[in-house]
Amino acid sequence: MNKNFVLKTKESLTSVLPISVLVLILHLTIVPMPSGALTMFFIGAVLLIFGMGLFTLGADVSMMIMGEKIGAYLTQSRKIWLLIPVTFLMGVIITIAEPDLQVLARQTPGVPDPVLIWSVAIGVGIFLVVALLRTLLQIKLSHILIVLYGAVFLIAAFTPSNFLAVAFDSGGVTTGPITVPFIMALGIGMAAVRSDKTSQEDSFGLVALCSVGPILAVLILGIFYRPSGSEYADISISEINNLFLIMKEFLTHIPLYIKEVALALLPILLFFALFQFLVLKLPLRQLIKIGIGLIYTYLGLVLFLTGVNVGFMPVGYFIGSTIIGGAFKWLLVPLGMVIGFVIVSAEPAVHVLNKQVEDITEGSITGRQMQLSFSIGVAISVGLSMLRVSTGLSLWYLIIPGYLLAIIMTFFVPPIFTSIAFDSGGVASGPMTATFLLPMAMGACDAVNGNMLMDAFGIVAMVALTPLITIQGLGILYKLRSRSSLALEDINELVSEDDFIYFDIEDEVFEDEVFEVEKEEFEKHEYEKLTDKLTTDSEIGFTDKKNIM
Repeated sequence: MNKNFVLKTKESLTSVLPISVLVLILHLTIVPMPSGALTMFFIGAVLLIFGMGLFTLGADVSMMIMGEKIGAYLTQSRKIWLLIPVTFLMGVIITIAEPDLQVLARQTPGVPDPVLIWSVAIGVGIFLVVALLRTLLQIKLSHILIVLYGAVFLIAAFTPSNFLAVAFDSGGVTTGPITVPFIMALGIGMAAVRSDKTSQEDSFGLVALCSVGPILAVLILGIFYRPSGSEYADISISEINNLFLIMKEFLTHIPLYIKEVALALLPILLFFALFQFLVLKLPLRQLIKIGIGLIYTYLGLVLFLTGVNVGFMPVGYFIGSTIIGGAFKWLLVPLGMVIGFVIVSAEPAVHVLNKQVEDITEGSITGRQMQLSFSIGVAISVGLSMLRVSTGLSLWYLIIPGYLLAIIMTFFVPPIFTSIAFDSGGVASGPMTATFLLPMAMGACDAVNGNMLMDAFGIVAMVALTPLITIQGLGILYKLRSRSSLALEDINELVSEDDFIYFDIEDEVFEDEVFEVEKEEFEKHEYEKLTDKLTTDSEIGFTDKKNIM
């Protein structure tokens, strides 16, 4: 555990360090902060690093295994009467448990928290059933997404504009640190039972469909529900300068998150325990491993949520309000892009998805490629969101073209990239978005006396949108590279026994020693030495395909 924890903590450090350095630079230049608030931010960063390390370590050995085992059993059983209610219940339970949704509900004015939370939970439950049936029936994800997003925009046309941003934000925050590991593992477990050629791409897509459910649910809620009041959670930066009082502030909030995370994980634990008792019958050793993983997950989430809520949220609000209210208001958009680029690295669920994608694609899509696609997408998202806050631009003008482009791209990319991209949208908009970027947008909106619901909200929706485009763009690049590789293989197959391929670099033809070796004169280890020589000789290769093969 110690070695794994150190590794996970180093990964967390590299994720949190950029945003911490950026905040320090802002403090020293254009956004000076009270010393107490800055101290709380850096204490929060430390909690974030250790919390994310513990969480990712725990998720690997608990949530992932639990989701895979349950998913595999549900798929194997083929009992629709059991499948539908169990999956629906599971979707509702894990959604109510999601801390991100609790954060959004507390900040949404005019709608009681339970009303919003239960609406979203029911939406996720219904669409988790749809996602599971899609996997079993092997329906192409892009076809379902076209129909569903068509329905989303049709219903949105009849929904009050105040509900539009909140609805799309709900789809983003639903897929957070608790939901993503469990739902993605569920999909992998279901697809693992199948051995057909589409099982790999069908292992993704559950998060994508579970992100649509809350959007539809809240849009429908907006048609029938009339909100009362317009107050939102007050976010004020701390004026405390005494280190003892600062530590007391953190210690005061920790019991709240101890309780919140316990209530979040308990239903999932009870649900798994019921499955274990009735059908799974996992060995004791594996149960102990899962239990230890759940403890790590629990402690990690407590530290993470304490850090982001106490240390990060007030600083985000302060930065937004100070910049747009000062002489450097033009910096809001580019600064938002820089913060968006680095902040997505600190999302716990992003690391879970990156690892799963790299594993399931056997390294053809690397974690680094995924992370870069995430960062570029979120940078664009946050920049556009800050532009909306500054100008009052309607969310419609960004959401409709964005989703239309994402849907069109599904016809040109490999299906697995479509599944990964639409999963990524929900994953990118996690706790850091809800507790740093949203308060930053709210602070800027408050400073210009904008409409909080229509202008500040919607940033989560934008963060969830752009990875759909950037990661599918990665899929198009991957497809082009694959075609180039296949074309090169076809050329090699046409090379005769006495032909060699010479690579001409800057009009110079380099010639290496040509190996004249008969097939009968070498064994397997000699073949390996020969191919090693051919692949390492400068940049110029000579291929005698028939002799070698």
